[in-house]
Amino acid sequence: MLEQIKIKNILFIILGAAIFSFGLVHFNIQHALAEGGFTGITLILLFAFDWDPAIMNLVLNIPMFFLGWKLLGKRMFIYTIIGTVAVSIFIKVFMKYQIDVHLQDDMFLVALFAGVFIGIGLGIIFRNGGTTGGVDIIARLMNKYMGWSMGKTMFMFDALVILVSWAVYLDHRSMMYTLVALYVGARVIDFVQEGAYAARGAFIISEHQDEIAKKITLDMERGVTVFRGYGHFTKGDREILYCVVGRNEIMRLKNIITSVDPHAFVTLTDVYDVMGEGFTLDDQKRPIDR
Repeated sequence: MLEQIKIKNILFIILGAAIFSFGLVHFNIQHALAEGGFTGITLILLFAFDWDPAIMNLVLNIPMFFLGWKLLGKRMFIYTIIGTVAVSIFIKVFMKYQIDVHLQDDMFLVALFAGVFIGIGLGIIFRNGGTTGGVDIIARLMNKYMGWSMGKTMFMFDALVILVSWAVYLDHRSMMYTLVALYVGARVIDFVQEGAYAARGAFIISEHQDEIAKKITLDMERGVTVFRGYGHFTKGDREILYCVVGRNEIMRLKNIITSVDPHAFVTLTDVYDVMGEGFTLDDQKRPIDR
């Protein structure tokens, strides 16, 4: 088990917890915005009863650990404990040593910053195999014993927390800014998890597919895959080329294709994360740091 635990992942989870906690304290708490999940419950308890969110984060999550440790698996269980404890520690630190963030009472900017910081923090935690406990564990339990999808459970729980927050301390204006922050946070989480290194996938249909594939392989040192296709209009079999290139290589790819066949049919698609030789591995199959 210890061989599966990576120090690099732990360090990134701690970094993510710090970013998440900074955003939570300096934007959500300072400006009375809500949040989803168990974090949202800690904010309700803070604004309703002045209970310490750092302590309540642990109090709420520890029972979840005992309920869900088998579902998480040993590695994720350890990463989740580290992430949850780190969040509580950083919340405590940032609550004690707060920075006055001057945004001239611009709540839209507050919502954007809240979503960005929380999204980056959670995205880093999720990308490195951790969670912050809470709703993730409940969602897994409901999926196993009730057959509910994890997305459905998490959405229902978050919606309930936001509604309770609205009833307890949010006004209509803050409610709308909270929704903005949640939307931005969700998009940022996806961006961080899927990878900041966006590539492009190219499907190429041409009468000169062999020459195009050869030039891409030799000139760009990119692999090309050949699919067998069937043209419905022409009623004939044909080969379709597919390759993945970095976004900075798109023009070079287009120039190669048009130099061989100006009439080639090409479609480009977004590829948000790439694993394998030329992207995460070099030609010796060794990891590339990027």
